Order: sequence, then C-alpha cells, then structure tokens
Amino acid sequence: MAPSALPIFSSSFLFPLKTQKSFKLPKPLTITCSSQEPRKPSKTPQRPTSRNRKRTPYGTSRRSILKKTFTQEQVKFSAGVSADPHVGIIGGGMAGLLCALTLEKRGVKSTVFDTGMHGLGGRMGTRVIDPQQLIFDHAAQFFTVSDSRFAELVDYWLDKGLVRQWKGLVGQLELGGQFVPLPPSPPRFIGANGMRPLADLLLSEASMVNVERPCWISKLEPFNGMWYLSENGKPRGQFDAIVIAHNGKCANRLLASSGLPLIARQMKRLELSSIWALLAAFEHPLPMGDSKVTFEGAFVKGVDSISWMANNSMKLLGSQSDGPHCWTFFSTAAYGKQNKVPQENIPAQTTEKVKTSMLEGVEAALGLSKGSLPRPIYSRVQLWGAALPTNTPGIPCIFDPHGRAGICGDWLLGSNLESAALSGMALANHIADYLQSDGSCPEEFAVGLEKEFQAIEGHDIGQFAAAEAESLKQDNEMSEFELASAT
Repeated sequence: MAPSALPIFSSSFLFPLKTQKSFKLPKPLTITCSSQEPRKPSKTPQRPTSRNRKRTPYGTSRRSILKKTFTQEQVKFSAGVSADPHVGIIGGGMAGLLCALTLEKRGVKSTVFDTGMHGLGGRMGTRVIDPQQLIFDHAAQFFTVSDSRFAELVDYWLDKGLVRQWKGLVGQLELGGQFVPLPPSPPRFIGANGMRPLADLLLSEASMVNVERPCWISKLEPFNGMWYLSENGKPRGQFDAIVIAHNGKCANRLLASSGLPLIARQMKRLELSSIWALLAAFEHPLPMGDSKVTFEGAFVKGVDSISWMANNSMKLLGSQSDGPHCWTFFSTAAYGKQNKVPQENIPAQTTEKVKTSMLEGVEAALGLSKGSLPRPIYSRVQLWGAALPTNTPGIPCIFDPHGRAGICGDWLLGSNLESAALSGMALANHIADYLQSDGSCPEEFAVGLEKEFQAIEGHDIGQFAAAEAESLKQDNEMSEFELASAT
C-alpha cells in the first residue's frame, strides 16, 4: 500500500488560527441562508434554482467581472453547521491537497475537485512522453524548506520515499556561458519520480478525502444552509463550507456571482505573472563553449527569453539515464508578458516564434554562436498564463465566516510550494475550529478579508530559501495569529 502523506504531527505542527482581535465584517446586502426544510418535502434532494433570479452571463473582461464582484449580495448563513460536516475544496494543487489531509486529521471529510486530466498537482506538473521515455518537470522545479512545520512534513516524506534531496549541481548562468555554482545548503528537494507523482501520492491512504477529476466547477450557489457546486449545470454535491484553492481568471469568474464579495475582492487584488515553458529533448549533452554542460539546473541572468534551465533526465533519472537529455527552459516574466496569448488556444505562429526565440536565448546563455545549438529531437511550448503571484497579503489564509468560505494558496504567504503547504494546513485548521464552534460567533473567525497586499520579491520561477532568505517575511505575519495544537 502506498505511504500516507501526513504523519502524526507534534503539537506544534497542526496549527489552528485565531485572530487576536475580533474583526467586524462590513454590512453589505445579505442573502440569509438557514437550514430549514422546504415547505413541500421531496424524495429527491432539492437543488438550487434560478427561476426568480436575474441571469447574467459570465463576462470575459476584467471590467465585467469587477462589476459583478462588487454588486453581488453577501451570503450569510444563520443556522448551525451539520453534525457530520463536509468541505468542498476547489483545486488539487499543494494547498488544496494539504488542506484536505489536515481536515482529515481533524476528523472532517472533504471532496477535492481538480481540473487535471493526467493527475493532481496544479503547478506540480510532470510530463512523460512515450515511447521515447522523455520526462519533464514542466512547472515547479524544486522546493526548499525554511519553516519548522513544513520541515517536519518533508522529513516524513523523505522517510517514505516520496521526495528526495536534489544533489545535482545548480547555479547561476550569466549571458555568455559564465556559470557560478550556488551553495548546496539549504538543501533542494524534488519529487522522487517527479512533482506530479508526489501530488498523486499525497492522498493515497486518505480515508475521508474524495477526489473528483477532471472536474471544472463552474458555479457556487448557496441554498438551504449549504453550498451547492455544479459543473456546467451538472450537480457536484452540497457542502457545509467551501475552499478556493486555485486562482487566476477561472477563480475570478467563479467568485464573480457567488455571493462572496469580500473574498472575491481579495482574490481580485492578486496579480500573476505569465511564463513560457519550453520542453526540449536533445540526443546528446548540450555544448557549452568548448566543453559540455555539467550543471543540472541554472538561474539564467542577462537573457530576455530565458530565466531558468534544468536537465530533467539528470535530475530525475541520474546515472540511470542513457537516453535523450530532457531540458525544461522557462522564460522571464517580462518575456511572458510581452508574448502573452490565450493559453487555451495558442496560435501556431506564436508557438514557433517563442520556441525559436527561447532556443536562441539558450544559445546566448551557454555562450554558443547563433545556430550552433543542436536541433532538439522533441520540443513543446506551453504558456503558464497565471504562473506565479507577484503580490501577497502575507497571511496564511483568508476566511469569510458568514459565507463559510475560505481561500488557500502559495500567494497568501509567498511564491513557492512551502507557502502553499502552510496555507492549506492553516485554512484547514481554521475551518475545523470554526465548525467545532458551530458558527455561533462568526466574527471571531474572520481572517484576511481586508488585508492589504505587498509586492513579492524573488526569482521569476518562485522564491527559494537559498536565494531569497531575506524576502520571506512569513514570521512577522504569522505572529499575528495564535499557533496552537489541534484539540
């Protein structure tokens, strides 16, 4: 049987959050939702109806979404929570998965809805191309550890063989081929078989977590004291509380008419970068001047189209790799912004332009003459249109107790997998505490609904303890909360 993803943590790990000062919510128009039964009971559960509501189609522009966000009525649940509460989690990345696992540790069941066709993980993506046996981590490349709570979890993953330390040579590559190694400490970690397999294994032994994928939740609707979720008109269940564990345009559309204006407003403040990924496999090792590339990963400086490059074959397979050399190249955020197109429908012309430009950037970074880089035997470009957060409120989670809805994600604390994990666990404990209170004093559980945002400093591909120790300011913000053990 696959190993469980969460150990039985010490008292300092599972940390419910409570604000030191109660926060009074604004008083927008409200829709009060009780748990009373309908006047005419039916054998089949009643579903939300929009018969008496004005139907307004989702807009695709930011202006239309903003208009809906700030004119919608606030949902306000008035009745107590269910005896056996069920939480709906929209998003199966690191934050959503750790939220589900932590809820289980607190005795609360959940359902995770994820859009992934090939697996869970969100930005923990790994692509395997058969029959060539090509492998690419095409999103999150590695992670570091700076928080003791996350360190305890990573140690457990190490013991179970889910992750391992990446000991390959990593450094900074200047335009022209000058490579400077980075110190090996603090250590860098990767999924033992790639990032996506790690995500898929996290819930392997969970008994109170259900997973629905691929599933694209398109509507949230409060009805009869519960949240009803649907996918293009198809019912997907009813829940006592909901968690938004993804972001970007889709999350904004989902929240635009949900009855959660306070949460929607905070999500609107989030700014995200766009980054192109080029996956390329070469038959032989890449040249570097008069020698061969020996490093496995490098932050690239001085090249407009490239910010990162990594040899996935060496990183994931090591000396066992005797096949093609599989590289992941990331563009800079500036290049992504300049060449942004709808990621659902990338024009062929743009694909060729980006691939050519990024391969030329690789040549320049390695100090090679133009046109001398070997032609890849396989290549694919992908646009991460909502790649990484560029601003943050610097808090573990956001929770609206009247609407019984919360947000978790890396962007609430920073821009890395560690931040995502801490955020998911924090929101889970906060929701568990709220459910235990039966919602009797909701104002005491309001978190982050008016927190201002600050810019995030870090690499274009995220924050890492080794390079951005000074930019991580979690400790200052975390001090605003009481970190206590689960009861």
